[in-house]
Amino acid sequence: MRALLVVNPKATATTPGARDVLAHALASEVKLDVVQTEARGHATSLARQAVDDGLDVVVALGGDGTVNEVVNGLLSHGPGAGLPALAVVPGGNANVFARALGLPSSPVEATHQLLEALATGRRRTVGLGMADDRWFTFCAGMGMDASVVRRVEGKRASGARATPGLYVRQGLRQFFLSSRSSLTMTAHPGSGEPVAIGLALVCNSRPWTYLGPRPVVPCPDASFETGLDLFALTSLRTSTTLRHLRQILSSDPRPRGRAVLSLHDQDGFRLTSDRPTPLQVDGDDLGDRTEVVFRSVPLALDVVV
Repeated sequence: MRALLVVNPKATATTPGARDVLAHALASEVKLDVVQTEARGHATSLARQAVDDGLDVVVALGGDGTVNEVVNGLLSHGPGAGLPALAVVPGGNANVFARALGLPSSPVEATHQLLEALATGRRRTVGLGMADDRWFTFCAGMGMDASVVRRVEGKRASGARATPGLYVRQGLRQFFLSSRSSLTMTAHPGSGEPVAIGLALVCNSRPWTYLGPRPVVPCPDASFETGLDLFALTSLRTSTTLRHLRQILSSDPRPRGRAVLSLHDQDGFRLTSDRPTPLQVDGDDLGDRTEVVFRSVPLALDVVV
């Protein structure tokens, strides 16, 4: 078995020794190449080359951004037989995709589980989502959610750590400093009438969260085995937004109310905006868009778990 270990250097900084432990353990089981990423997009290129080289497994040691890049490289020509399987060892701050798969948060424990899965051939085929031509593994957002991600990325570029507190602070600033008097976006379901909305989250799994161990569940029925789910608000009044925020943070997250638009198990839908609006996928800022087509792709990729 031939494998590639893609290492984000930030992961090795936050989890000292993880790379060496993982590489040594994997090298005893598979023929292994180890490459450290050097810039944004490098992991995508490495994964794409792994497909061309006919490798069996690509292991991502890093956070959700690294995993997303690897997935986009593996699926650069779409799903198909013979693609390398994906394996994930959490090395980021949130590790949402790894947690949604049920992986341990400790890189060492995750490595032990990965070795056992490789030895027994244990794999899981997951469905993923697409936002236009970009794959995502657990969520995408357009509007306020993506604006918060952009704020956080700006702070991280200045040296701040991506802690739950950073997301909360930037979320509050975005909410109270932005204009919420008019709804600028529209959801276009595959069937049904368009709906004016002010916030949109597209979910591919449960749970997902940037707030540490506390789950944020806007789409409680989302899973890798179903289509896409959408959580949207048709009002961004302070009382309305805070009420629904409490719902998705509760022990029984079931968003409901007149201001909630909830879609489950969708093959696809569109979101449009009357002005350029931020878009994020898996916590990565993709810039501004006025229209995004979301699509569910079942059985897209094999994951070693």
